[in-house]
Amino acid sequence: MESWGVGETWGVDHQRLARGAIRNLSYFALACLVVLTPPLVAADRRATQNTIPQVELINNALQSQWDAYGLTPAPDEEDQKWCRRVFLDLIGRIPSRGETQEFVADKGDRRRNLVVRLLNDDEYAAEFANHWATIWSNLLIGRSGGNDRNSMVSRAGMNKYLRDSFATNKPYNQMVFELLTASGTTEPGTDDFNGATNFLIDKVNMENGTLATSSTSRIFLGLQVQCTQCHNHPFNEWKQQKFWEFNAFFRQTRALRRFVPGTREIAYGQLIDQDFAGDGGQPQEAEIYYEERNGLTRIAYPVFVDGTEIGRNGYVGEVNRRRELAKLLLTSEYLDRMIVNRMWAHFLGYGFTRPLDDLGPHNTPSHPELLNSLGSELRNSSYDLRMLMMWITLSKPYQLSSRINSKNESDDPSLGEAPQFSHFYIRQMSAEQLYQSLVLVGGEMDGSLEQQQQERDRWLSQFVVAFGTDEGDEATTFNGSIPQALMMFNGELARRATRSSGNGWLGQVLANPTSFSEKVNLLFQAGLSRSPTRDELGIASNLLRARDGKVIEALEDLWWAVLNSNEFILVQ
Repeated sequence: MESWGVGETWGVDHQRLARGAIRNLSYFALACLVVLTPPLVAADRRATQNTIPQVELINNALQSQWDAYGLTPAPDEEDQKWCRRVFLDLIGRIPSRGETQEFVADKGDRRRNLVVRLLNDDEYAAEFANHWATIWSNLLIGRSGGNDRNSMVSRAGMNKYLRDSFATNKPYNQMVFELLTASGTTEPGTDDFNGATNFLIDKVNMENGTLATSSTSRIFLGLQVQCTQCHNHPFNEWKQQKFWEFNAFFRQTRALRRFVPGTREIAYGQLIDQDFAGDGGQPQEAEIYYEERNGLTRIAYPVFVDGTEIGRNGYVGEVNRRRELAKLLLTSEYLDRMIVNRMWAHFLGYGFTRPLDDLGPHNTPSHPELLNSLGSELRNSSYDLRMLMMWITLSKPYQLSSRINSKNESDDPSLGEAPQFSHFYIRQMSAEQLYQSLVLVGGEMDGSLEQQQQERDRWLSQFVVAFGTDEGDEATTFNGSIPQALMMFNGELARRATRSSGNGWLGQVLANPTSFSEKVNLLFQAGLSRSPTRDELGIASNLLRARDGKVIEALEDLWWAVLNSNEFILVQ
């Protein structure tokens, strides 16, 4: 696969990636980037999968489907590149050279040992919790959540709650229950602080809680109900009545603004439950009214998606509607299937359905039995998300190379086909993964932890502007726009990562008393988790001659080109 310069446009389709061209780059970048080609090294087969029943369940299901479709899976990915992949997916950064060497030197079941270590060792506990807190903060409140002056959301409060949850391996069903039933304040350090309130704080007051209704259903159940607010869904069984019945669960919940004393500036929000008299002013019934498109007014009471009704009383002391909703949601098989689908998509690039968060009966999954079985296994494991991560990362499809052969080239979800996972689907790093990886290889930050966090937020905000969506959804695709190219070419973080002084990786390599070719090898290992090819070594030698034998300048050019290559920013 050829690598492109970051000034080019690319997508996640591996076949189109391979057909890129390099334009408008300096001689030095061109000389390096044009040959950043991964070696085709076949990996040894691993026998770890058969020791875990859930992993064997995945492998058997995938193999049966490959056989049915006449697909031959790609070979296993070679060890160092697989190590890079699992580091990015589990803790949000590439591995250091030392971590890669430790992995390769493991004479035992190295892939399983690495997954266990990343999931459970204290050495990685903080990075693991931070990585997953970021992913879920983006999901629950959006990438820009908490940045608007009129917002009651505290991003710090949301992150703290999620970090603590992932650090303690809180069961997923408990986390969902807390997010749906939380009351208290949003900002750390305030009285009655409860970080879980940040999920609903900006949603419950908006148009009588319609955003809370649609977000809760979509994120936790995989049921897309937003368009049924105004009319019956044209493709599935959701009707307008169902939307408002679900909405009725949130009518006792209110978000209160707390201001900085003496100003109108919002200091934090407070989420409370309060009695609801209903649109008709009868708290014993507490009905809500909605209007159909034909102008008729209808009545709705709290009824769950499966038809289960709860008491109609609007007094919180009699019926706490949010708490009853959370109890009902935790009994639903949609909860199990949705989190499995979400986690599968995180690790494999695609979920079993498209869109990912639409599990309605109109949208048949690519592997329905496997999705159902993994959902049941997760429930039986007490919703242990680390266990689910282990099952997926040790499964056969996650071991595979991204290389395509004549027997699996039809497996291309980018063309609209259902994914069969017969090879690994290339995708780009998220903005957060890119940031943490650049910091690792040499972009170390100065100042206090608070100052470092502020710098990180400023850097990531550039991606929100350049790549975000109006809804605040997570945007991870790098499309080669001018702002992104400038950030990578000339941004402060990139400059720190490519400077030869200091404690960065390049400085360490230069201080290493080895030959020039060995230094080149160390840079490739650090950035791409592989050795350079013969052609790449030749280009590096040409660079050294072009720089009149100045090793520092030649390696700075080479390192800059490595970090600005497609291969560096791809999870593959």
